[in-house]
Amino acid sequence: MSQTAPARETAAPPAAPTASASIPAQSGRYTGDQALGPAELAAKYGLKVSGARPTLPEYISQLWARRHFITAFATAKLTAQYSEAKLGQIWQLMTPLLNAAVYYFIFGILMGNKSSTPDYIPWLVTGVFIWTFTANSIMAGTRAITGNIGLVRALHFPRASLPVSLALQQLQQLLFSLAALAIIIMCFGQLPDVSWLLLIPALVLQSMFNTGLSLVMARITAKTPDIAQVMPFILRTWMYMSGVMWNLGPQLKKMNPLVGQLLGLNPAAVYIDLVRFSMIRSFHANKLPPHVWAVAGGWAVVALALGFMYFWKAEEQYGRG
Repeated sequence: MSQTAPARETAAPPAAPTASASIPAQSGRYTGDQALGPAELAAKYGLKVSGARPTLPEYISQLWARRHFITAFATAKLTAQYSEAKLGQIWQLMTPLLNAAVYYFIFGILMGNKSSTPDYIPWLVTGVFIWTFTANSIMAGTRAITGNIGLVRALHFPRASLPVSLALQQLQQLLFSLAALAIIIMCFGQLPDVSWLLLIPALVLQSMFNTGLSLVMARITAKTPDIAQVMPFILRTWMYMSGVMWNLGPQLKKMNPLVGQLLGLNPAAVYIDLVRFSMIRSFHANKLPPHVWAVAGGWAVVALALGFMYFWKAEEQYGRG
């Protein structure tokens, strides 16, 4: 009699783990994250985009917190500027003086302007020094981002620190040169006067204006570096229109009234006239129009405010691409 073999029991395969089973119990708080997009996840856990542009008040606060870096960076740049030259920092003074000597020979002697302008040498040197302050601030702004791209990409800080510090560097250089300017003026009989105190507000307003332009140029050349190659030609044209080498007053009277008024509002010419009026006694006979200080203040506030906002708008773009 045959015996039937006992049936084998086949164990059922283990059930495949579900998605929810793979998450530990203590991670239950993350169970619903799969349904959220990247933006929702970032908002849920308080994550922020790296390098995102802060609000304007936050940006100003960050910039103020870096004020010691700004002054130290400006001083270091000024010290290193002529470090490889044998005469060193003397070139800070010699460069504008040599330019003034060339302009004196061409415009003063050959073109005869020295006979029509009282105290022509102090008048000319003052114009050259003040114009150089504006021109160098603008050119420094064109290199603020492109010339420090390694620093911009390596560290996180408000990028406005760079053009602001370079504008401050040019102010430090001007203050160094003003001592020589004062000596030159006194050698021609212009002793210190109470009017010299007007130099302080004039330079403060010009510094605000220059810083605003430096910020504008920093953003423009960060995206289009070739603009820096065109700026010397633009600045040279602006210099000829600003009365650095000749007295604009008689020339404006010969022009169309509208053109004359527009040239009279030229900010570079306004700041040069303010400093000349402050330091050269014979210039007092010309009696500055009452609106000149208002024009100087308006240019300073508008240039700094708009330049700062224009630069801040592109804060997250610097150093990318």
